[in-house]
Amino acid sequence: MVNFFAVVCAYLLGSLSFAVIVSRCMHMPDPHTYGSGNPGATNVLRSGKKLAAALTLLGDAAKGWLAVWLAVHFQADWHLNPSTIALVAVAVLVGHMWPVFFHFKGGKGVATAVGVLLALSWPTACICALIWLVMAFGFKVSSLAALVATLISPILAWYFMPQLSWFYASVVIAILVLYRHKTNIAKLLHGQESKIGDQSKH
Repeated sequence: MVNFFAVVCAYLLGSLSFAVIVSRCMHMPDPHTYGSGNPGATNVLRSGKKLAAALTLLGDAAKGWLAVWLAVHFQADWHLNPSTIALVAVAVLVGHMWPVFFHFKGGKGVATAVGVLLALSWPTACICALIWLVMAFGFKVSSLAALVATLISPILAWYFMPQLSWFYASVVIAILVLYRHKTNIAKLLHGQESKIGDQSKH
């Protein structure tokens, strides 16, 4: 029962969409209503509010990290199974992508995935973040940077993850992130993907 409760709590934590929360607190339009319609930092940046985008990025990453860190830190006290950590890692990302608090219309999970990886294996997360930064600054296309980092993440996880179940979780996370980017993949193939910093058209 405790293991089930931990996974459910991780999902509920992931369901806190910081793009929507930050936008409401800063009296901005709902991120679902402009740009790509995705409640994530890249789309919030299209509003022209850099602070809002930064807070969204930090919030989404922090909730991923916090959910897994709590499970790892209190694993012995709460008598959690080793595989529960992996389930918590996936659950918080699923919560972000399909949040119960926001009609199951969530983001694509890049920032939250990085937060999760940071708690599971900081070398994996840091290398993925570095790859994203290099790709993002080089090509100015957030989705392309995210896709490359996501594809590489399971390879890094194989070398750095201390638990096999955590590696499996990283594979599932990569698959989910790629799935949520299916529209972006189609746009990239047709040369129609927008670049970082493009202003939204209301």
